[in-house]
Amino acid sequence: MNTSNSKESQTQLPQGIRWNADGLIPVVVQDVDTREVLMLAYMNEEALRRTLQEGRAWYYSRSRQSLWLKGETSGHTQEVVDLRFDCDRDTILLTVRQKGVACHEEFYSCFHYGVQGEGYVTLGAPEEVPAIPLGRTMELLAEVIHSRNMERPEGAYTTYLFDKGLDKILKKVGEECAETIIAAKNSSAEEIRYEVSDLIYHVLVLLEERGVSLEAISQELLSRRK
Repeated sequence: MNTSNSKESQTQLPQGIRWNADGLIPVVVQDVDTREVLMLAYMNEEALRRTLQEGRAWYYSRSRQSLWLKGETSGHTQEVVDLRFDCDRDTILLTVRQKGVACHEEFYSCFHYGVQGEGYVTLGAPEEVPAIPLGRTMELLAEVIHSRNMERPEGAYTTYLFDKGLDKILKKVGEECAETIIAAKNSSAEEIRYEVSDLIYHVLVLLEERGVSLEAISQELLSRRK
């Protein structure tokens, strides 16, 4: 019995997918952390089925006329985090956790050519991984803080703060505010970076303790953008 064929037969694809004339669908691939668009590829039915089954990105090569597993030879694999269709169901947005670089030219993203006059200019450098935006960094940190609040692992500093309660958290926020002011007065960029990071962390703990989401803060800040 062929196990792989059995598994494939068990994986039903969504109805109403609008494949192109060649039986393919374009796939826009996005990094889950940096939100950067990494590449544009294509899937046929089998590639989509394997992607859904395995949680790894499979594509169809139009030049080689064959399936290929991203990173199979290079090691630059893509772990699937989310897969969704656009409103016409003729394009896929694939959110992945990229290992290594996405581009065969050794750039993190395939979209590394900017337009300059009638020519192109290379953006970034080979193997340069873009920094995660501050907003996304705060989301990731807030997720960790929330899990600490729910699970209360022994020995974790965040657990200690939640166990001590609101007054302790407020005291730490006040201390970090004062230390940030001192760092700014000292005109040390390194010290400012360190103290502001401490302040942001403790503010995130405070938000978690009070049940205020980052989305609510984001909406409030956007309302002031005038």
